[in-house]
Amino acid sequence: MQRLQNLRNKLLAGGPDGLLIGSAHNRRYLSGFRGSAGWLLITSSAAYLAVDFRYVEQAKQEAAGFEILHIIGDLQSWLPGLLTKLHISQLGFESDHVAYSTYQSISRLSKTANPPFKLLPVQNMVESLRMVKEDGELIAIQKACKIADEAIQAIAVHLEAGASEKQVAWDLESMLRRHGSDTLPFEIIVASGPNAALPHAQPSDRTIGEGETVIIDFGARCGGYCSDMTRTFIIGDETEKFVTVYNIVLGAQMTALSLIEKGMSARSADALARDMIDSADYGKFFGHGLGHGIGLETHESPRIGTLSDDILQDDMVFTVEPGIYLPGWGGVRIEDTVTITGGKLRTLTHAAKKSHIKGG
Repeated sequence: MQRLQNLRNKLLAGGPDGLLIGSAHNRRYLSGFRGSAGWLLITSSAAYLAVDFRYVEQAKQEAAGFEILHIIGDLQSWLPGLLTKLHISQLGFESDHVAYSTYQSISRLSKTANPPFKLLPVQNMVESLRMVKEDGELIAIQKACKIADEAIQAIAVHLEAGASEKQVAWDLESMLRRHGSDTLPFEIIVASGPNAALPHAQPSDRTIGEGETVIIDFGARCGGYCSDMTRTFIIGDETEKFVTVYNIVLGAQMTALSLIEKGMSARSADALARDMIDSADYGKFFGHGLGHGIGLETHESPRIGTLSDDILQDDMVFTVEPGIYLPGWGGVRIEDTVTITGGKLRTLTHAAKKSHIKGG
C-alpha cells in the first residue's frame, strides 16, 4: 500500500525505528480498519494491528497487508515482547493523540523492558501525508458535498419563523441521512438572532423570529470522508444592516475563492478575505481563521489562518469560511468546501447563497 510506504519513507529518513499509532483517523488512513480501538505498530518492514477480541475478525477483513495481533490486557502485556521481536530501540508515539496516563504507562515500559527502548514524541508524521488527497478520497468528499448541497436546498424551502433551532437542526440531520450521509461529521449548528454571534453556537430551544439572521453550519460524511458548509439566511424582509454585513462576507469569500491557487501560503490565502473585512471596519469581528483542511476529520491540515505555515498544493481539500459576528445582533458566515486542481481552486459545495427566506 502506497500510504504505508510513504510513512516508511519518513521513518527511514531519520525517524524512529517504529511508530506506535493510536489515533483512530490515522489508524484508518493507514490500515483501512474502522474499529474504535486498537494500535498500529509500523516499522520499515513490519505492520501490525493490535486489537482486542471485539475487533479481531473485523481487522482481518479490513486491514489487508497488516499482521493482526489479538491482544488481551494493557500495553504491558504485549508491547514489550513485540518491540523485542522487531528489534525496536527507538519507539515513536503520537504525542498529540496519547493521553497522559497512557504516556506514563509507555514511559515506564521504556525503562523496564528487556532491553529498554527510547521513547520519541512524534507530531504530524501521518497527518502530513493526509493533507494531499488521493483520487478515491476526493471522490468520497465530493459525494459528501453533493449530499450536503441537496439537504440544505431542501431545508431552505421550509425554513421559517416559529421553528426552534433544535427542530431545524433535526430536520436537516434527517434530510442528510435520507440523502445518504453516514454518521454526521460534527453536531449541526443552527444559530438565530443574537445566538448567531457565537461562531460555534449549539442549537437551542430558541424560536426563530421574523427578521432574524440564521446561521446553519453542517456537513455530511460519505465513506468516512467529510464535507463542511455554512449558509446564512434572514427570515422575512432583509434589513439594511443585514445586507451590508452579508455582502461584505460574501465579497470576501468570493475574492478568496477567485484568487487562491497552488503555491500560495495559507496565511496569504487568509489575508485575501481578512483584508476586505478589515477595510470595511469589521476586522475585530472576524476572529477565526479563513478555513481548515477536511477529510477523515472535520478539522485537519492544512490550516488557513494568520499563523499557518502551510503551503497550498494540488488535491488539498479545505474550507473557505469568512464571517462577521456582532454581539447582541447576530452574525453572517458563508462557507464552502474546496480543493485545488491543476493549480486553481475548485469549489466542491454548490448550494445557492441566496440569503432571503420569506417569513412564515
